[in-house]
Amino acid sequence: MTVRVGTSGWSYDHWVGVLYPPGMPPARRLARYAEVFDTVELNASFYRWPKDSTFTGWRDQLPDGFTMSVKAHRGLTHYRRLAAPEPWIERFERCWQLLGDRRGVLLVQLHPDQRRDDARLDSFLGSVPAFIRVAVELRHPSWNDPAVYAVLTSHRAAYVVMSGAGLPCIPQATTDLVYVRMHGPDPDSMYAGSYPEKDLRWWAGLIAEWDNDDRDVWMYFNNDPLGHAVRDALLLRGLLS
Repeated sequence: MTVRVGTSGWSYDHWVGVLYPPGMPPARRLARYAEVFDTVELNASFYRWPKDSTFTGWRDQLPDGFTMSVKAHRGLTHYRRLAAPEPWIERFERCWQLLGDRRGVLLVQLHPDQRRDDARLDSFLGSVPAFIRVAVELRHPSWNDPAVYAVLTSHRAAYVVMSGAGLPCIPQATTDLVYVRMHGPDPDSMYAGSYPEKDLRWWAGLIAEWDNDDRDVWMYFNNDPLGHAVRDALLLRGLLS
């Protein structure tokens, strides 16, 4: 089975001196990142969807065995709120074709205020081609219900396990893939702080349990300020090994 640990995004100026040497051009950062990690979560696509040529360039640049998960654009998740997704489905299909064997998981993060709507979720997931693995981040607490998990399971979609301020941390597995997003340990502020080693040991134990259950685990650290995500991901990977 597969266990992948990486970060959400990679091109941060405040990672200079942490992952990137001073003076390294931003265009070289992804290549350097791929020397250390085997997966990354593309976060910028939430704000601006990349051109086809950009996806092709990443596919050609990334080494064998490396995977890029892609976050769905907010036009689908925060404006349309999953309604009438067809234009975005076409973009996702093209993206997956362009990334080829570098493609990872499509992350669909719903608006924090979007309340539970099983029919809308079921309809959206039913429109996504089967060759695109989907993970859904359900931030509103109304979604936390066994019937919702059953909808995800019926479409082989992963429930996103979350760690972060104000977010429910529910270690739920809905398919053979577990997708985890680590938004930081600070209880009062998202994306802030570094996870204590004792917390990462707990996560390492949980990952081992999922792995023993024949589930792939993909985890991305999103506490990028001050390079915490890099250090935490490396520490966790060391604990797993």
